[in-house]
Amino acid sequence: MKHLITLVAAALFLSAAAVTASAQSAKIVISVEHVRPPKDGRPPFDGKRPAVDVALLLDTSNSMDGLISQAKRQLWTIVGQFAKAKKGGQTPVLRVALFEYGNSNLPASEGYIRQVVPLIDDLDKLSEALFALSTNGGDEYCGQVIDETITRLDWSKEPGGYRAIFIAGNEPFTQGPRDYKAACKRAIEHGIVINTIHCGEQRTGVDGKWQHGAQLAEGKSFNIDQDRVIAHIKAPQDEIIIRLNSELNGTYLWFGAKNAREGYADNQVAQDNNADRSGRGASVSRTIAKANSVYFNTNRDLVDTLKEDREILKKVKEEELPEQLQKMPARERETHIVAMGAKRSELQKKINALAAERDAYVAAQQRAATATGGDTTLGDAIASAIQGQLATYGFETASVGN
Repeated sequence: MKHLITLVAAALFLSAAAVTASAQSAKIVISVEHVRPPKDGRPPFDGKRPAVDVALLLDTSNSMDGLISQAKRQLWTIVGQFAKAKKGGQTPVLRVALFEYGNSNLPASEGYIRQVVPLIDDLDKLSEALFALSTNGGDEYCGQVIDETITRLDWSKEPGGYRAIFIAGNEPFTQGPRDYKAACKRAIEHGIVINTIHCGEQRTGVDGKWQHGAQLAEGKSFNIDQDRVIAHIKAPQDEIIIRLNSELNGTYLWFGAKNAREGYADNQVAQDNNADRSGRGASVSRTIAKANSVYFNTNRDLVDTLKEDREILKKVKEEELPEQLQKMPARERETHIVAMGAKRSELQKKINALAAERDAYVAAQQRAATATGGDTTLGDAIASAIQGQLATYGFETASVGN
C-alpha cells in the first residue's frame, strides 16, 4: 500500500510538472548543479587516471571538404592538448568518438547520421576512420546527431570527468526532426558540454542558433573558415622528431591473434603516413602525441599493458605473444618487455625535450612575424575550448602549438 501511495504521488507530481512545462514552453530552464565541479575547482578524483571522453560530430556534406581536411591535419595537435593536461599528476585516459552527419550517402531514415567509431582509446583506429571520410551533399540535422551521440555512447560516469561534444557544420542548427534545444538540455543534464563550431560568417552562425546551442549546454561557440590553409612553421627540431618516431615504433610489442598483432603494427605505420601526407606539421604533432601517455595502447601493446596489469603474461596465450617473445624462455619475457619500456621512455623524453625547444622556437617566430589576423581553424577552436573547460574540471593544462 505504501508503495502504491508513493507511485500515485509521483504520478501527480509529474502531471503537474508537465502542465507547468507546457505553460512555459517558450522558456527553457536547465538545472545542472549535479554536474558542476565544486567551487574550489577540484572535482572528486580517486587517484587513478582521470577520464576524458570527447565526441567529434563532423558535417560531411558537399561543402565540408575543407573542414575534413583541417580535422585530418590537426587531429594530433588536438590530441596533444590532452597530452599536456594532468589531474592529480596523472595524464587522462582519452577516449574519442567520431560521428559524421549530413552526408546523402547515409540512410535518410537514420537522419543522414553514422557513428564512425564509438568512444575508443585506440587513437590509430580513430585516425584511420577520420582519413576514410568523404563528403557528399545532404541534410544536416544537428539536434538529431547530438541526441544520438548522447544515447549511443558509453560515457564515463567518473565524478569530475570531462565529457564534451564538438559539433562542426555550416547549415542552421535548427534543421531536422529533433529540437536542438531539447537535445542540448539533455546533454548538459548528463554532464556533457556541447561546443559548436560554425563554418562560416559569425552573423550567419548566430542567426542559425549555433551560439544558442552552445549556451544551452554550457559550451563555447566558434566561427571558422573551413577552407583556410593551415600554415606550418618549420623548426630545426622537426626532422629529428620525425626520425625518432621510427625508433619509437620499434618499441611496441603488439599482442593478440596473429592478424590483430599485424593489424596494430600496420595501422600505426599507416597513420604515420596519413599524418605525413597531411603535412609536416601533422607528422610532427603525431610524433609528439605518441611520446606522451595519452597515446596509450592498453590491451594491445605489452609495454603499456604491463604497467596496468602485472599478471598480463599469465593471461596471454603463447601463440598470442609477439613472435620475438614466443622464441624466448618464459622467464626472460617480462625482462624484455621492461627493457622495451625503458627504451621507449628514453625516446619519449628526447622527443618531449625537442618538442619544448620547438615550441619556444615557433613562439619566437610568431612574435617576430607581422600579425595577419585571420579566421580560427577547427583545431584552434577545439584547443581554445579544451583549455578553459579542462581547467574548470580540475585539470592543470598547458597549451600546445600547431
